[in-house]
Amino acid sequence: MGATVFLITPPFTQLNTPYPATAYLKGFLNTKNISAYQADLGIEVTLALFNKQGLQKLFAHIAQKQGIFSENATRIIALADDYINTIDATILFLQGKNPTLAHLICKRDFLPEAARFTQLDDLNWAFGSMGLQDRAKHLATMYLEDLSDLIMECVDAHFGFSRYAERLGRSANSFDELYEALQQPYTYVDELLIAILQQRIVEIDPAIVAISVPFPGNLYTSLRCGQWLKKNYPAIKVVMGGGFANTELRSLTDVRVFEFYDFITLDDGEAPIENIIGYTAGTKTVDELKRTFTLVDGGVTYFNNKACTDYKQGEVGTPDYSDFLLDSYISAIEVVNPMHSLWSDGRWNKLTMAHGCYWGKCTFCDISLDYIKLYEPIAAQLLCDRMEEIIRQTNQNGFHFVDEAAPPALMRALALEILRRKLTVTWWTNVRFEKSFTKDLCLLLKASGCIAVSGGLEVASDRLLQLIQKGITVSQVARVNRNFTEAGIMVHAYLMYGFPTQTAQETIDSLEMIRQLFKAGILQSAFWHQFAMTAHSPVGLDPEKFGVKKAKETVITFADNDVEHIDETGTEHDKFSYGLKKSLLNYMHGLCLDDPLHKWFDTAEMGFKVPKTTVDPNYIINALKEDELNTYKPTAKIVWLGKKPSLEIVTKSKKGSSWELASLTFQSKKETVNIKVDKEQGEWFAGMIEKISVDHFKTYTLQEVKDNYEAAGLEDFELFWDNKPISTMNKIGLLRL
Repeated sequence: MGATVFLITPPFTQLNTPYPATAYLKGFLNTKNISAYQADLGIEVTLALFNKQGLQKLFAHIAQKQGIFSENATRIIALADDYINTIDATILFLQGKNPTLAHLICKRDFLPEAARFTQLDDLNWAFGSMGLQDRAKHLATMYLEDLSDLIMECVDAHFGFSRYAERLGRSANSFDELYEALQQPYTYVDELLIAILQQRIVEIDPAIVAISVPFPGNLYTSLRCGQWLKKNYPAIKVVMGGGFANTELRSLTDVRVFEFYDFITLDDGEAPIENIIGYTAGTKTVDELKRTFTLVDGGVTYFNNKACTDYKQGEVGTPDYSDFLLDSYISAIEVVNPMHSLWSDGRWNKLTMAHGCYWGKCTFCDISLDYIKLYEPIAAQLLCDRMEEIIRQTNQNGFHFVDEAAPPALMRALALEILRRKLTVTWWTNVRFEKSFTKDLCLLLKASGCIAVSGGLEVASDRLLQLIQKGITVSQVARVNRNFTEAGIMVHAYLMYGFPTQTAQETIDSLEMIRQLFKAGILQSAFWHQFAMTAHSPVGLDPEKFGVKKAKETVITFADNDVEHIDETGTEHDKFSYGLKKSLLNYMHGLCLDDPLHKWFDTAEMGFKVPKTTVDPNYIINALKEDELNTYKPTAKIVWLGKKPSLEIVTKSKKGSSWELASLTFQSKKETVNIKVDKEQGEWFAGMIEKISVDHFKTYTLQEVKDNYEAAGLEDFELFWDNKPISTMNKIGLLRL
């Protein structure tokens, strides 16, 4: 085959869709006419393991081992034939190729069941609204998780579908433990991985292998790949980059790491990989490397050629998803959280609307790092060009925009461009719950195919939101969430507990806010995370300012991200974890929304009494009543999403006098709407509708619409525009943006 660069994502990230980093780099290399091939070794190892022959080998391998297994593993081993005989059909079902199997799976007598299924007895109520396919996907996922538990216990303690050897990689300030693990013989899964890698190297014959490591869970397998390559193909240069390096390896000094890689790059990968290619080809010097660690004279040396600038977002090309086994990914539903199922169910094309974060102030976030700090949006037309190209590549029209926080103005421009081009797409993204998300903007986003947003509500306390510098209030979040929900867009909130100085009272008050949001029906999904102090966040860089201190000063030779800290003014946050998550699971399914908050916590186990909430029980309801005034600036864009109306002039009579009215009939997908206005105003409006149609590239402002109205010789624009006939058209597509 022959390729200059072989781009790989090592196991394991996601089973339902490829992680996009290598697709971005391949797209960039295309613009430079540099040949590249890419592979997601995670899905390839999974498919090698979970098929009839793979399970036969697995169970035969386990049979040779001496030892006493748990009751769960013993049960799975006893049912080996049932797993072997059902695995191929189940994988085909999860790949979307065998949908009728859902009927058999849901009967609960087709798949063998072990420990993972015991939780279903407690959660059966959660699936009442789930369709047959989703329920079957969940059961099939539990079946694979049972096999995963068997592998972890009997053949490879590091195994996990999206967390392989994560413990070894997470916050490993020293390389010692990882290095020791890498001196051990290959595990069962290592053998599978290396066999696939070997086959690919023979086929592709690359000069460079670039390994993307997005998460701690990919680190161990990336090192195994590098180790094998350095031993067996020393002429091939091995490059490591990705999210893990960007956040954790900025203080790297341990020379042993370069027994596995030749280069480690930080932040945006385009310029660094291009310079490494030039360096290995002999056309660039080592000093020209960009944001790259390498070994020089036995020491770890960092090169960052300041003369080399990064590429603008318009120059990096369209992500290229070719080479991936796109029809072989597996849709899984591991948990019943509706937003989490979006992450794991279905194939999503990953894109970004902007580089970095337009807000860039949150004190818990790594805002000092370039991948967040340097904000650069992409023009909506270019984004749509890329979407259309990716749809042609993948035959998939679902997009997950993986921005830190998608900018509202760019979301508006993108939605308008999607509608103008009449693209049929489904998309979702992360946002800040800011007041820019008006009712009309949310309706526009929904019309363009937006189905869900996720955003940080974090601690749901105005004091702490201010300390975090989130730039939002709980009341504002409630109103924005209502706007999304009423437009038909699902809302997921990231929740945080344990922020510095957070008290037990504030934790309970946060939970009360969440309860009220769910009860009001304006939040559909959420997840609690415990605060972690990171080295590159404002809290990590200046702990004393936030009332905490580092637990100890650690010598960093390898990974540097999570920082252990002491919060002397806060509370014992760990003790709230179970109760917060248990309450949330119930709230997401509409249960126990009126129960007192203390019922979720075991006071005896916690060792202290849970305080009563101080939040007004109608806080959220009252916040929703405080409607922001619908005063629109003259610069607001006026857009019509609907069809051209039919116009009929009718005569109305009353008490001996008669006058003409314009009757305009609008057909929407769901209903027929008729309005009657004065004849001259109606004729003007029918003509204006065509001008403000979303199909037109030019958008009219409210001031321009008013000017046009008055130029037609009509009077009292505000009286006409804000009256009931026109204002009722909002629900069928007349938007003020």
